[in-house]
Amino acid sequence: MKSIQSNIKKAKKYLDKNHCIAVPTETVYGLGGNAYSDIVIKKIFKLKKRPMNNPLIVHYHNIYQLREDCYVNDNFLKLYEKFCPGPITFVLKLKNYSKISKLVTNKQKSLAVRFPKHPLFRKLLKNLKYPLAAPSANISTRLSSVQQSDVIEEFGSKIKYVLNGGKCKIGVESTIVNLTTRPKILRLGGLEISRIEKVLKKKIPLVTRTKKIVSPGQFRLHYSPGIPLRTNVKIPKKNEAFILIKKRKIISKDHYYLSKKSNLKQAAKNLYSLLRKIKKNRYKMIAVEKIPNKGFGKTINDRLNRASKF
Repeated sequence: MKSIQSNIKKAKKYLDKNHCIAVPTETVYGLGGNAYSDIVIKKIFKLKKRPMNNPLIVHYHNIYQLREDCYVNDNFLKLYEKFCPGPITFVLKLKNYSKISKLVTNKQKSLAVRFPKHPLFRKLLKNLKYPLAAPSANISTRLSSVQQSDVIEEFGSKIKYVLNGGKCKIGVESTIVNLTTRPKILRLGGLEISRIEKVLKKKIPLVTRTKKIVSPGQFRLHYSPGIPLRTNVKIPKKNEAFILIKKRKIISKDHYYLSKKSNLKQAAKNLYSLLRKIKKNRYKMIAVEKIPNKGFGKTINDRLNRASKF
């Protein structure tokens, strides 16, 4: 308990001094900083080598803090009550007098917000007087980090501190829903669309490309291991890493399992770690067998399709 409090105190110290640090969430690790500070937001974009027109997600401890910056509506309240804290991000209308840095939103009148579930991150947020902007802790277009070692691999000593919360339980980013107009899913993620539709009692369209980029996850190239990747492959090429979703009788050193039992939730959790492992094993190409396009399989396919644009 003392070590947890000590780590939170250390994290808060760095954040209060306008540094950015790595924070654990249930989805992936984030690169966090004071969402009200232009100084630290510039640092986040620079460290990630992230395009300035790609908005950031802001993380809150509770709805009372959120109301200081955003307008809420009935759809938000229904989803908040059911899924928060959890792996869902909402795009809401920003209040004119909000203190959120305009760099966070790319000067738009909307804001992507989330209430993370990871207990360590929640304790940190509770101790802060400001919300945290926290995009994934990785260099832009690369694989997200799901454990402390991934963050260190990405940034080394360039960030002041990593609040170590162990390995992320979900392993892929949050689902993003735009609630500024009629609900739309902007990014597939750690919460299945069917569960959101059940709460709102309506079908919600998936719109991953929009004229204006109002949230993360809308660029074509993303989540890349940095080597060519092919999807829906039946037979791999020689010396090509082959990713499988279910157990096979014939196994070679080039076969890797996302799951041995076709468990799509488990496969999503393992995705980024497995792609990092393959890259470290010095493969030049990756092939992935067809992933069922249902449930978490839709999220996996989204990530693989974007990674294939490398």
